[in-house]
Amino acid sequence: MSILGNRVLRKEDPKFLTVGGTYTADVRDPRLDGSAYVTYVRSTMAHATISSVELEDARRAPGVLGVYTAADLGLTATPPVIPLLDQAMVRSLLAQGTVRFVGEAIVAVLTEDPYQGEDAAELVVIDYEPLPAVIDFDDALGGSNLLFPEAGTNVCLEMSFGSDPTLFDGCDVVVSQQVLNQRLAACPLEVRSAAAVWDGGRLVQWLSTQAPQSSRDALQRLYGLPAGGVHVIAPDVGGGFGAKIGIYPEELLLGMLAQRAGRPVRWLESRSENMVAQGQGRAQRQEITIGGSRDGRVLAYRLDVLQDSGAYPDVGAVLPAFFTRQMAAGVYDIPRIECNCRSIVTNTVPTVPYRGAGRPEATAAVERAVDLFADAIGMDPAEVRRVNLIGKDAFPFTTPVGATYDIGDYERALDLVLEAAGYQELLAEQLRRREAGDTVQLGIGLSTYVEITAGAPPADEAARIEVRPDGSAVVYTGTSPHGQGHATSWAMLASEQTGIPFDRIDVIHGDTDLVPKGGGTYGSRSLQIGGSAVNQAAIELVDAARDLAAQLLEANPDDLVLDKIDGAFHVAGTPAARRTWAELAASTDSGLLAVDTIFTASGPTFPFGAHVAVVEVDTETGQVRLVRHVACDDAGRVLNPLLLEGQIHGGIAQGAAQALLEEVRYDDDGNPVTSNLADYAFPSAAELPSFEVVHMETPTPVNPLGAKGVGESGTIGSTPAVQNAVVDALSHLGVRHVEMPATPERVWRAVEAARAGS
Repeated sequence: MSILGNRVLRKEDPKFLTVGGTYTADVRDPRLDGSAYVTYVRSTMAHATISSVELEDARRAPGVLGVYTAADLGLTATPPVIPLLDQAMVRSLLAQGTVRFVGEAIVAVLTEDPYQGEDAAELVVIDYEPLPAVIDFDDALGGSNLLFPEAGTNVCLEMSFGSDPTLFDGCDVVVSQQVLNQRLAACPLEVRSAAAVWDGGRLVQWLSTQAPQSSRDALQRLYGLPAGGVHVIAPDVGGGFGAKIGIYPEELLLGMLAQRAGRPVRWLESRSENMVAQGQGRAQRQEITIGGSRDGRVLAYRLDVLQDSGAYPDVGAVLPAFFTRQMAAGVYDIPRIECNCRSIVTNTVPTVPYRGAGRPEATAAVERAVDLFADAIGMDPAEVRRVNLIGKDAFPFTTPVGATYDIGDYERALDLVLEAAGYQELLAEQLRRREAGDTVQLGIGLSTYVEITAGAPPADEAARIEVRPDGSAVVYTGTSPHGQGHATSWAMLASEQTGIPFDRIDVIHGDTDLVPKGGGTYGSRSLQIGGSAVNQAAIELVDAARDLAAQLLEANPDDLVLDKIDGAFHVAGTPAARRTWAELAASTDSGLLAVDTIFTASGPTFPFGAHVAVVEVDTETGQVRLVRHVACDDAGRVLNPLLLEGQIHGGIAQGAAQALLEEVRYDDDGNPVTSNLADYAFPSAAELPSFEVVHMETPTPVNPLGAKGVGESGTIGSTPAVQNAVVDALSHLGVRHVEMPATPERVWRAVEAARAGS
């Protein structure tokens, strides 16, 4: 019986539930004995010129080993790594001359103990000459206040694909709406942490990262070291959600600080630092226009995206052009689509990928547009979706913006989720409450979506499998888990092909010496690329073992079969003449039977699904309560339903939280007002219902596993479903749109405005 497709319990969990994980701050390595501790002095101004920095009092403070500015470390400002971005918008690892967001690091303090660093940092005196803070989208576009005067603009990237003034000709109904996809904090439960030491001229760095190998490469470039000159180790990682893909200035500097100190250094940020300095997500303003006929057919759709890139443009600035635009069509066969994108800089934290990375923004836009269109023509939103869905026989399907979807059955997903939710019964209950004039109204929100996974480079992944002399095995993977269950998944795949028991297979990751090549974990790439690499390595291992067994048994390899139950190769029909995995490994010179491989994907995959959200809205207080959420997320062939459901549950929680709770906010002077988890509405289980998952599998032809990504699907499908549900609860009162997050105040104001006729 195959282990694949079964609800196999996570082999990681006993450790996490008993002794706990070993995170970067927990690492106890002899090389880190005697470490100094780094504390960063951060800007308290959103935009200002640095007039002076007084360090003497801090240098004389107890336990201080050194206090350093950019000038002390010989730092220079460098342009964005991505060539598409305005190269005049430069950044130094420590701010010099000008600060551009509250939380930007200016000074590094080295101390014997971490608490001494906090005390010494308070003694650093920085004089600022304030500059006007640019926070608002329109202020940034106006250009009267520039973050980088030498650039002459606050627009860091413009991707225009043209505009057709006749796009909506022939449409009976055209609806427009401005939509805000608000700025979010990733809130990993493990904040950023790192440690560094020079070991015989080689930089060894521990990082809480999603991508150890690319972090190693960045460190090698910065320090001018040859290949092999940097060793990066990622121990257990307590959440990333995209914000830990890249390596940050605070982490890049540790090697320099270790050189100055002549000893190892460690850095661990506080939660408040994380909320004002770690990269943030979303932050798009969208102008949507949709048009079609009164029978529900959508004929044209326009999406104009304005992306807030924060103070220094990076990956977040290019997400609209590469992912939001690519997924603009959603699941719909719309004949005419336009999507143009601009990215601007503001005096806020730089934006980075955040769970979904440009795709949730595309789905949120088109799903709000479809609901607005359905409302305008007086048609059930489920039926409008059905009329416009791409048919299952149309795949592979290329949209007007150039994305080619691999496979899909969108109508079936919609039918399954509507049936599971009891859609007609919900409509009847909604009508009853409306007719009764109940204070608490029912809202039903729909979302049908498609996303792209493994769409970001690299398209390949490395894997190695070793069989030991005792018959156990080790899988080495270039993916780096932070909650996804790779130790379970990769052991399942290796066991399936080899017959080696699942519990006798270990998985090693996150160490660039042990796994020199790897792409890391992001973009829902792990199973379809990393898992396919493990699967391929296991198949190649079986082939190599068969050849070796044939030599030992003096038989033809074609005559040998693998008995997966006994874990042995034998001649077909002669099971007595056999060689076990342990015997084969022991027969080699090294005592290991090993295979290295690289799997290269032929293209990305396009998971899809449908969500139904049910909310209750108190029309007198504006309070919203999510009472049900039903999700059908098709991720192709399912490896382990338990892991699948865990990813979907986590994704729904984050997506629903965006719709109802979370928002990074700044005041007019650029001061963050959501700098801790008391002010930022991070959800708990109390704010969420039990999620209902409907299973559906449409295997992709793109990889041998038939698997598509699922790590971000729940986030992509849930947000517009919940937002649409809130609007639906109030639509009979005349409310047509409520921005996210749908806070009680925002909902109450929408109701009052509708009652006032405005």
